Amino acid sequence: MDALKKELMKRLKAKEPEMIRLRRYMHENPELSFHEEKTAQLIADFYEGKDCTVHRNFGGGYGILVDIEGGKPGPSLALRADFDALPIQEDTGLPFASKTPGVMHACGHDGHTAYMLILADTLIELKNDLPGRIRIIHQPAEETPPGGALGMVEAGCLNGYDHVFGAHVMSNLSLGKIAYREGPVQTGRTTFSIKLQGKGGHGSMPQDANDTIVAAAQFVTAVQTIVSRRVNPFDTATVTIGSFDGKGSANVIKDSVILKGDVRIMTEETRILIEKEFKQLLSGIASAFGITYELDYVHDYPVLVNDDALTKMFANTTKEAAIDGVTEVVRCEPQTPSEDFAYYAQEKPSCFFYVGATKDGDEWYPHHHPKFVINEDCLLIAAKVMGNAVLSYLYNGVK
Repeated sequence: MDALKKELMKRLKAKEPEMIRLRRYMHENPELSFHEEKTAQLIADFYEGKDCTVHRNFGGGYGILVDIEGGKPGPSLALRADFDALPIQEDTGLPFASKTPGVMHACGHDGHTAYMLILADTLIELKNDLPGRIRIIHQPAEETPPGGALGMVEAGCLNGYDHVFGAHVMSNLSLGKIAYREGPVQTGRTTFSIKLQGKGGHGSMPQDANDTIVAAAQFVTAVQTIVSRRVNPFDTATVTIGSFDGKGSANVIKDSVILKGDVRIMTEETRILIEKEFKQLLSGIASAFGITYELDYVHDYPVLVNDDALTKMFANTTKEAAIDGVTEVVRCEPQTPSEDFAYYAQEKPSCFFYVGATKDGDEWYPHHHPKFVINEDCLLIAAKVMGNAVLSYLYNGVK
């Protein structure tokens, strides 16, 4: 296996310019969740003529599965990379910045797809020396609930496969660092929309109206007490009101207000608790102010839970491999964003890890920011780390 790993790393390095070219093309031509038609076509075309099996339009959308059959008996493993962009106007000044107004790869999914394409291509070239089977999952629509992973899983993308690996490039992590964590590693999420309906009126006659802005303001303040006074201080939870639509005239009392926001949790028990307290509080405030409400409260991404054994195997083999470009392999704290890779982890033992994407000393911006950038050296590092994990798994399994 050592000779095969050496050959894999050599070939990945030789293909780094192609990896960067693919990433830049996708960065220039981003597509939003559930609308990634051209990106899916690019991915499918990349595999044209290669010794693999390609399944297009998987999961009722633009998902693509690529099956690589090794030349020897062995275990089965799935690898996932996402490829959708975000509704953000790019402000990076890059020479390959988005050509599509209001749409940008502001999370690194272009990088995920680029490294995975080249890794898959190289694994196809070496397939006769590989034991077992590999399935590449090119997944659309990670950014928008219900998430592209849900449709892929429901359509059977993991049927017959034992474990799943995924990775995310991280702008807040130093280039060369690889981070991992066993157990709950990313939050689950719930989104909500509330329409508060009262009785409008003139500002000079408030006694004849039921003011929804006052009621909404009371709710915005009171809802924060769910986390501070109902959730165990050792649990992770946030309740965010991201939109307060109460625009109107200065002297008119609004008859309706719309609030939108989300909830993040690290256990499903906390999710249930917050929902109960949220609805009780909303009902109480509506009653107190003599108004009604319509609530759309939707649970979407689950908590992402990494399998202990697979994650331990990943961490140990990555540390032992002394991969060129990897400076440190660290156990990280749980991550507060949500990630629909969680759906795969609900079905099969999985490991989702993180790849540093910013050189020390360079300015960095968070994911989903108009100035979000990654150092492209992280692409080859991601390919090498994932490739090492694949070979370690196929030859030695999970110990």
